[in-house]
Amino acid sequence: MLQGTMSNVGKSLLTAALCRIFRQDGYSAAPFKSQNMALNSYITADGSEIGRAQAMQAEAAGLEPSVLMNPILLKPTTDTGSQVIVNGKVRGNMRAAEYFRHKKELIPDILAAYRTLSEQHDIIVIEGAGSAAELNLKADDIVNMGMAKLVDAPVLLVGDIDRGGIFAQLLGTLMLIEQDERERIKGLIVNKFRGDKTIFSSGADILKQRGGVPVAGVVPYIRCDIEDEDSLSDKLGTRSVKGIIDIAVIRLPHISNYTDFDAFLQYDGVSVRYVTKYTELGEPDMIIIPGTKSTISDMRWLRESGLEAAIKRSAGKLPVFGICGGYQMLGKKIADPVNSEGGGEIEGAGLLDTATVFVGQKHQTQTDGYFAEIGGMLSALSGLHFSGYEIHMGETSGNPEKLLDCGGAYSGSVYGCYIHGIFDEPQVSEAVVRTLYERKGLHFDGTGIDRKVFKEKQFDILADEVRKNLDMELIYRIIFQR
Repeated sequence: MLQGTMSNVGKSLLTAALCRIFRQDGYSAAPFKSQNMALNSYITADGSEIGRAQAMQAEAAGLEPSVLMNPILLKPTTDTGSQVIVNGKVRGNMRAAEYFRHKKELIPDILAAYRTLSEQHDIIVIEGAGSAAELNLKADDIVNMGMAKLVDAPVLLVGDIDRGGIFAQLLGTLMLIEQDERERIKGLIVNKFRGDKTIFSSGADILKQRGGVPVAGVVPYIRCDIEDEDSLSDKLGTRSVKGIIDIAVIRLPHISNYTDFDAFLQYDGVSVRYVTKYTELGEPDMIIIPGTKSTISDMRWLRESGLEAAIKRSAGKLPVFGICGGYQMLGKKIADPVNSEGGGEIEGAGLLDTATVFVGQKHQTQTDGYFAEIGGMLSALSGLHFSGYEIHMGETSGNPEKLLDCGGAYSGSVYGCYIHGIFDEPQVSEAVVRTLYERKGLHFDGTGIDRKVFKEKQFDILADEVRKNLDMELIYRIIFQR
């Protein structure tokens, strides 16, 4: 099990790296996270919803993502409440205090998933959440030491040296946890090291001496393009550097599935910026409104921030594309009579002749199909094949022109649909990039990049770097000899 000293220390990527390494070494390995809190989710082949990180880790392991890898998913709807998803299906919305009172009741679901998964694979790589030393949450913990104890898992503790205070992180965590928990920690990992590692050799000695635990590795800051689900992701930072082609994504307060736009980052000359203020929008070549877990609340924010007005001024001058919640916002009205995301009703931007009403049943499925014969600035998408998945509780209706053979809508150069991953097919992302180049009078001589092939190469880069910098002999001893 990999536990961390705090959020965003790199547990998810190290879990993926270890899954890949074990696969390369001839083992069947699978990722597992008992409880994940994330707005970036994925729909498995059987229609179950899990955290996007576990889907990414499954790909690294060469496996089809499964709900067994993430039996509990929490999707925040407000600052104090979340939609609770158990075994891939919505259990309901709960305030944090209510969930904490009841979460131990989910231990049978967690253990059933874990045991089934462990029967199918040689090694399970378990990922913790946040900090291993959250003392106020310890009594009801089911995701860090609580999980490790449930399945008797040895632990590697990960700290992030890039954020500073690595000694306080690792040694402080060891000091705060109980003796039996300290004994469970078999190695320390210093992650995201920049520069010459030899200057940290004395630091590793200090950690071993004072912590009484061997250092399993000092892993460098690895530059590879692998999907990240964490809300602290560097990708979501405001970027001032614009590419030849500048794509602006509206960073909604409850943004979800922002990895939908990673495909564009593969192209030279294309930048993807996340915008939170209308003064940051500038004059991009394309605007995207992404998904959200709180559509009405984020529509209100879009209006109050001035970004709605800026988007409406831009419509007709450049392509505007909405996905899932962003698609709903582009319509005329959004209503939530069943209180699935907080209730209420609000006018949309009115750029599409659609209306959305939320219902009690979530629609979650993988899907594929073809773009319809469409007009506007992105007409080059006509007839192209797409694949992706849908996760939404809203039903959108109206009589607009269909964007896809399975729905969606467009009007002029404003487009919207429910498909997450709509840009992942190489011919789709290439058609968008080529169109944006041509609209600027520039020649695009690139070609579409197969997203799956690209990700496989990135997983190998990640695994190779982690293997070189971890003591894999120690890790195998921990796994097999304890």
